[in-house]
Amino acid sequence: MAERLIVVGGDAAGMAAASQARRRRDGADLEIVAFERGHFTSYSACGIPYWISGLVPDRDALIARGAVTFREQFDIDVRLRHEVTAIDLDRREVVARDLDGGGEVRAGFDSLVYATGAVPVQPEWARGGIAGVFGVQTLDDGAALLGWLDREPRPRRAVVVGGGYIGVEMAEALLQHGLSVDLVEQGAQPMSTVDPDMGELVAAALRKVGISIRSGLTVTGLQERDGRIAAVVTAEGPIPADVVVLGLGVRPNTALAAAAGLPLGPTGGIRTDLRMRVPGMPGVWAAGDCVETLHRVSGLPVHIPLGTHANKQGRVAGINIGGGYATFPGVVGTAVTKVCDLEVGRTGLREPDAAAAGFEFVTVRAESTNRAGYYPGARPMTVKLIAERPGGRLLGAQIVGWSEAAKRIDALAVALWNGMTVDEMTALDLGYAPPFAPVWDPVLIAARRAVDALSRTER
Repeated sequence: MAERLIVVGGDAAGMAAASQARRRRDGADLEIVAFERGHFTSYSACGIPYWISGLVPDRDALIARGAVTFREQFDIDVRLRHEVTAIDLDRREVVARDLDGGGEVRAGFDSLVYATGAVPVQPEWARGGIAGVFGVQTLDDGAALLGWLDREPRPRRAVVVGGGYIGVEMAEALLQHGLSVDLVEQGAQPMSTVDPDMGELVAAALRKVGISIRSGLTVTGLQERDGRIAAVVTAEGPIPADVVVLGLGVRPNTALAAAAGLPLGPTGGIRTDLRMRVPGMPGVWAAGDCVETLHRVSGLPVHIPLGTHANKQGRVAGINIGGGYATFPGVVGTAVTKVCDLEVGRTGLREPDAAAAGFEFVTVRAESTNRAGYYPGARPMTVKLIAERPGGRLLGAQIVGWSEAAKRIDALAVALWNGMTVDEMTALDLGYAPPFAPVWDPVLIAARRAVDALSRTER
């Protein structure tokens, strides 16, 4: 009799796990059922701002594999619009509600993958159901926002609450729709994933394209008029708005896991081992934005919700379920984004992270250009490095600059992953030609500057 694998959540992690398990075990040996409460499987939530802006013209371009493909090519029974409402580990059974047809489905399992992702942070003031207030986590969210932008009377004023990745990307997208945009950020500047001095470079770029930044400001409520959003309420008074986009971050979607008795870590994510197994729960695996993982630099558990991690973790779980052997060794927190033409990259620890982890360190900033200074199109680039004192091990890096800036963070991420010192990094054999870099790449200039800073602290 075939074993049954139940997958709870049909996006990156869940379907990566299901696909890998299927590749290793044929249909006669393993039945796979995936429950997904939404309308789509395996789509790029990160691409939603670019769909909203019009840069990606078609919603379906963001879907990597649809449910039909999984059913016909992978023999995976994908059940869309089915929300799992309970997991009974003693009876090895899940209960799912059919959101469209009504009724309840019960399905037993031999193995279970919990891959429910994350849910948006939503303060109490945002839960009133006022028309014109949107999140941007799912394709349905994106479609609803586009529908609002196209209806009459057309919105003219937008307020984005939260200045993280989604916040700044959505501010740009709404600006390209012709709206005036206010970005409200509780912190000192947007992009708190980088240090304040680097975040100020991002803020300057946002202001330059016409986005108004309201930093150090807390939203306390919303005002409506005739059932539609009219203003965002702050301590400094109301900010008029015809549309509001919430970009306040996400948290692990673990309510169902907690109710079932799965162990949660200090970040609120599910604890797993290196093979993505849930400790003490035979046959239960978890992957994606609902889990916490190890930060390879600080050694601490972290929750960093990114599609890159979700796909890798799902793949690892699926390989192991299918009888192979794979591990997920942790993360260093590498991420990139852009604000119009300005590119931002970061990896490893920020200054407060390094201090909280107990490191002694030095920080340096190096100003350079993306290409040889004499080559057409040369633009400024700022690289910041954080290095442990006294040994010089790289702890973190941030880059803000124009063309060819953000992906340079990958060289720094590899150095970080392998525990390199900034002294070792000065000898890295990086590519050089005037159209791509100065003879001393900005990464190498920053490494040299960090070596100098470390030598000064030893005197």
